[in-house]
Amino acid sequence: MTRSARQRVLTLSLYVLFLAVVATFVLLADWEAISRNFFLTAGFTGNWQDMVFVGAKNTILYTIVAFVGGFVLAVFLVLMKLAPIAPFRWLANGYIELFRGLPALVVILFMALGVPIAFGWRPPGGTVGAGLVALMMVAGAYMAETLRAGIEAVPKGQSEAARSLGMNGSWTMASIVMPQALRIVIPPLTNELVILLKDTSLLFVVGLAANQKELTTMSRDFMSSGPSAGTATSLMFAALLYLAITLPLTRLVAWMESKQKRSR
Repeated sequence: MTRSARQRVLTLSLYVLFLAVVATFVLLADWEAISRNFFLTAGFTGNWQDMVFVGAKNTILYTIVAFVGGFVLAVFLVLMKLAPIAPFRWLANGYIELFRGLPALVVILFMALGVPIAFGWRPPGGTVGAGLVALMMVAGAYMAETLRAGIEAVPKGQSEAARSLGMNGSWTMASIVMPQALRIVIPPLTNELVILLKDTSLLFVVGLAANQKELTTMSRDFMSSGPSAGTATSLMFAALLYLAITLPLTRLVAWMESKQKRSR
């Protein structure tokens, strides 16, 4: 048997195995229990306004605020990391390594509980503001490394040509290097946006008022009260809303990456 024939047989076998697994699940699954616990009609019709207009809205709002704040922080960090002054580089490197190594949940708890206890200071917005500051701090560290990679991917000849025209280093970075770097890093930054959107679910640990709840907190509360109490329908509803937001973003990332490959 030739190599291509073996490859076809292997591929066919994997398809058969996949279909067998799907058929087994369809035949053996308790569809009545699945429908009752995950797709209770009353859970969707009775909760949809709160889930969409409060939970999903707050999730998107928190994501945008944390992303914008993290991006601004990342720009400062990457400029410090690339600065000729050694203490600036040390400070930026230390910050990036620290917050890339810490779980986002630990940083949220630290900002919402540790800092107020230690210093008696709370960021604007109470516990929600503290949680968003924590997400900005973590996202800024990751986006700084993404921006650094984009800046280093810009051909050095671009900077040399700008300087030969009399442009100073700051103006060269702002008008020549950074715009090209941003084009390169748009796909990974969009991935960071998706990750940040999912990380907003960690805000449930700080305690949220009724009008501040994001999707995860709201779905968890609906599991114990409301028309879907005692079932996981609200969690399924939240999962579907998360997918409705993230799947278009991930497809956008894939499209941008393929476009960049074609342009190269």
